[in-house]
Amino acid sequence: MLLISSKRVIALGLALSAVAITGCGDDEETTSSASAPTESAAAAPPEGKKITVGLVTDIGGLNDRSFNSLANKGLEDAKSELGVEGRVITSKSNSDYVPNLTQLARQKTDLIVGVGFLMAEAINTVATKFPEQNFAIIDFPQAGLKDTPENVKGLLFKENEAGYLAGTLAGLYAEKNGIDTISSVGGQKIPPVDGYIAGFQAGAKEASPGIKTLNAYSQDFVDQAKCKELALDQIDRGSGIVFQVAGQCGLGALDAAKEKDKLGIGVDADQSFLGDYILTSAEKKIDIAVKNTIMSVQDDSFMGGTDEIFDAKSDGVGLGEISAAGQEFAAQIDEVKTKIAAGEIDIPTEVK
Repeated sequence: MLLISSKRVIALGLALSAVAITGCGDDEETTSSASAPTESAAAAPPEGKKITVGLVTDIGGLNDRSFNSLANKGLEDAKSELGVEGRVITSKSNSDYVPNLTQLARQKTDLIVGVGFLMAEAINTVATKFPEQNFAIIDFPQAGLKDTPENVKGLLFKENEAGYLAGTLAGLYAEKNGIDTISSVGGQKIPPVDGYIAGFQAGAKEASPGIKTLNAYSQDFVDQAKCKELALDQIDRGSGIVFQVAGQCGLGALDAAKEKDKLGIGVDADQSFLGDYILTSAEKKIDIAVKNTIMSVQDDSFMGGTDEIFDAKSDGVGLGEISAAGQEFAAQIDEVKTKIAAGEIDIPTEVK
């Protein structure tokens, strides 16, 4: 992983079990650290420093089966492996972000993690007001925050690299199987979403010159019906492979692919559990990033005022399980990933 000073960061182009506390102002339910081991337990959590961690989801919620649920997995792993205490507060709207973050800060939570690009303004507001607390934000650079608070760490991912790998696989499969059109369904047009899509389109066109790529945005990360409608339209226009980049909403796009006997590509987490029609998933290791950040607070190595970048070279992004239909191209995908890690492929971050 590459750790870089926030002063050098340019604002970037740009399991599911959890105790959730919904909405702001509600009474919280605090989850404790791992239960006391029984005589039959294999091992107790390590005797590290006891810290508390708070996770505030974006509006996608823990049921997105990708982005927020991965962040929560990182917290759950830290609770079981590091013995920390943690709680989650879910956000139903953007207006919940500041109250939810503030609630945790007032309770002197040792680390507060904001999940997602859309939380940047709220993180800036609350971190500036509580300079003694540690904050981390996923998908937004610390240097891009309005007041660049020195108690915030950005957790960033090169989504374009994961998207390129997914697009390469889609292009190779399409070329061999006579598919001339593939598509993507994004949520909101924000840098992390566009990074995936730009990489996907570039990888597909390199693997299958002349392939047509369709793209649409639902402007939503929750409503599955919106993404399904967009995907069905793309399939009607000839798309044989649909890449979802819209969190919980995107599950509707994948459902459309299944319904029409097409292939789907998942996002953020490995979504192969949805069925054999999932060709692969463009992954970013949000769970690892969250757990490692928690660990740094526990061992006093946390560095606010910086960003940590997760990329193909560090294995911070990549592909999930490749289905049987795509296995014949797995070796080629490994070769492409090696080239990406070596900096031999220039991958766009913006959708044209």
